Amino acid sequence: MTAIVLEGEPVAGAIRASLIERVDALARRGHRPGLATVLVGDDGPSANYVAMKHRDCTEVGIESFDIHLPTTATATEVAAELGRLNADVAVDAYLLQHYTPFPAHLDFDALLLQIDPDKDADGLHPVNLGKLVIGSDGPLPCTPAGIVELLAYHQVPVEGRHVVIIGRGLTIGRPLANLLALKRPGLNAAVSVVHTGVERERFVALCRSADVLVAAAGAPGLVTPDLVQVGAAVVAAGVTVTVGDDGRRRVASDVAPEVADVAGWLSPKVGGVGPMTRALLLRNCVDAAERAHR
Repeated sequence: MTAIVLEGEPVAGAIRASLIERVDALARRGHRPGLATVLVGDDGPSANYVAMKHRDCTEVGIESFDIHLPTTATATEVAAELGRLNADVAVDAYLLQHYTPFPAHLDFDALLLQIDPDKDADGLHPVNLGKLVIGSDGPLPCTPAGIVELLAYHQVPVEGRHVVIIGRGLTIGRPLANLLALKRPGLNAAVSVVHTGVERERFVALCRSADVLVAAAGAPGLVTPDLVQVGAAVVAAGVTVTVGDDGRRRVASDVAPEVADVAGWLSPKVGGVGPMTRALLLRNCVDAAERAHR
């Protein structure tokens, strides 16, 4: 069996195309949506990812604001920048770029609380995660929402199926589990979350029982063919990005390449989930602009 490739760029491209008309409509009413990014430090992969986000903004007509603070920035200085963005009417949504290891003297979770929930481009503020839990409207976490859109576009059955998520992180695992379990068309799945605290035999059994297996652990090569039910959909959401001495970026997936021999669908390590995350970021920004300028 050779897995069908869950390409993200066609889906992301369709989302970006749908946003252009909405952006233009706002501009005709006197407001062009604005998205800002705040990067603290000189993490190479994060800087590259931020640059891609700003290129996406240009494509759909969103104003973008790139704030880069030094690694030595204090918590007070970062919080002051976030407060400025909260008050800036030109910025409809923004994000504080997270990466590992985040500067040790800064508490990312505490800084996240400084973001105005209405301007939360990543959908990770506790207020917005709470809205997700109760099924209320609000900005959704970008990667989980992108995974749902990716599966729907490629007609991967989700409703009533068993979805197993490897990883319980704030950005993917936990919010994706809540999103997939919502009693809504295209969702309504039976969801299991497995992690390092699950005994190995049970971990293997749960993974093998999955109709849809989402790897979001950030552990290269974790998912091997023996963990995958024949014909299952496998989403490689966890990647590890490194920069070599030669300056080249290297991307390692949580999913071993051999999984393509047993899976029915498989997202690529590059061009799968990544474009979806960025497209949903733009949509969160446009949604925020429309809420603020009705």
